[in-house]
Amino acid sequence: MNTKLHAICDSQGRPLNLFVTAGQVSDFIGVRALLGGLPKVEWLLGDRGYDADWFRDALKDKGIRACILGRKQRKKTVKYDKRRYKRRNRIEIMFGRLKDWRRVATRYDRCPKVFLSAIALAAVVIYWL
Repeated sequence: MNTKLHAICDSQGRPLNLFVTAGQVSDFIGVRALLGGLPKVEWLLGDRGYDADWFRDALKDKGIRACILGRKQRKKTVKYDKRRYKRRNRIEIMFGRLKDWRRVATRYDRCPKVFLSAIALAAVVIYWL
C-alpha cells in the first residue's frame, strides 16, 4: 500500500494541516482538500506537482501569491521567484523529520486514518511540544 502525505506548513516548517491520499491518486486531490484550510498568507510555496491553472486562480482569489515551479509539460512557462522557491527545503526537512519516526517511515498502520493519526502525533511531539 502506498500513500502520499500533503501538508500545509508555516514559515518555520511546522505542519499546520495534514492530509493523506492513496499513492496513485493525483496531487490535485490533496490540494483540493487542503485549499479550504489555507491560512492568510502572502505567499504559498508549492511543489511542481501542484502546478495547475485552477489552483493558481484559487490562490489569487484568496489574495495569495503562488511560488510554484511549472510542470515540464506546460506549453507556456510560468514565472516564479527563484530565491523564494529555494526556501521550500523547509517543507522537505519537515517530511524528513516526520520520517525519523519509524512507525511513519515504514507505514506500520494499514488503515489510512490510523496512519494519519500517527503522523499527527509525531508532528505534535516534534514541533509543538
